[in-house]
Amino acid sequence: MSLKGKHIVLGITGSIAAYKAAYLLRAFVKKGAEVQVVITPAGKEFITPVTLSALSGKPVVSEFFTANDGTWHSHVDLGLWADVMVIAPATASTIGKMVHGIADNMLITTYLSAKAPVFVAPAMDLDMFAHPSTQHNLDMLRSYGNYIIEPTSGELASHLEGKGRMEEPDRIVAIIEEFFAQKQVLAGKKVMITAGPTYEKLDPVRFIGNYSSGKMGFAIAEACAKAGADVTLVAGPVSLKTVHPAIRRIDVESADEMYDAVVSEFGHHNAAIMCAAVADYKPATCCPEKMKRSADDMTLQLVPNRDIAAAVGAIKRDDQCLVGFALETNNEEVNAQSKLEKKNLDFIVLNSLQDPGAGFRCDTNKVTIIERDGISTDYPCKSKAEVAKDIVEKLAEYINRK
Repeated sequence: MSLKGKHIVLGITGSIAAYKAAYLLRAFVKKGAEVQVVITPAGKEFITPVTLSALSGKPVVSEFFTANDGTWHSHVDLGLWADVMVIAPATASTIGKMVHGIADNMLITTYLSAKAPVFVAPAMDLDMFAHPSTQHNLDMLRSYGNYIIEPTSGELASHLEGKGRMEEPDRIVAIIEEFFAQKQVLAGKKVMITAGPTYEKLDPVRFIGNYSSGKMGFAIAEACAKAGADVTLVAGPVSLKTVHPAIRRIDVESADEMYDAVVSEFGHHNAAIMCAAVADYKPATCCPEKMKRSADDMTLQLVPNRDIAAAVGAIKRDDQCLVGFALETNNEEVNAQSKLEKKNLDFIVLNSLQDPGAGFRCDTNKVTIIERDGISTDYPCKSKAEVAKDIVEKLAEYINRK
């Protein structure tokens, strides 16, 4: 995929990895992109503007004004010009300034003015990268909608081994190409997704739950957003964070809370994907105080939770799509087909705990998509991000013919 005609602002900061920026810049230009370099004062200590200007064919921007003639460099114009901004390498200092809006150099003011997507490629020593403040700042950048290109592990400038090396230029180029290559197959559509487990309280400190990490649902939410959809993510209690700015998140804890959120929101959406691992049962009563241990056996009375997918299936309009998930341990396809029909789903995504690499807490999954007409498509074991893309492609087939 070519980057021909794309406008790229390349931000360079004061890291030893700045030498890689020359290779990155050259790769962007060879792909047909027009690149404007913005470098911090510290960055110029590691690589000269002359080198970068020769590679880009443009004067390098570093200061707010050109010293010899007083020309003002407009960070606003740069922010509007860019199709994407890539900050590589990004030091801990620059990342902190980006988070807190400390606009004391041209790179930060350009970042704060950027309307385009921003990709950040950290580069620093392993202890700096692992420090809680750095990790917090990276999480904050993600929450703002920025994309973090994770550093790799290897020998660092300190001669220590660990994570902190800036990703290689060829890989960064590939990531940017992949970003622009994404098809907006869900443009203009609204999709609701449920993710994670539910917790059903026994008392103030104990609950009934399951092993769901929420990774699959969050991956689907990101994939739908990248495909152009406005996404509502109804998330159970998980530690995951969303990245894409088109995702609106509603946090819930119990099955009842998820039921209320989903049923009230569904009518405003073109489609819903029921990926959450919702508890089928809840305690008949919740003790207001911590239950004390005794020598006697304890018997818990459980009552059924309301079926969220069935409730949504019952109110689904002809112009809406509904997708379910089935995690099975036996008679997988028979059980999944039965669930599809009972809950009025358009298609169902089946995964089995019998398959290696599938199920809870994994970063991979192996699924089969079963449709109403009985067509069944098996997919190999892939990362959950790749599985999410397969599901989005199938959803787009349905949603765009409604």
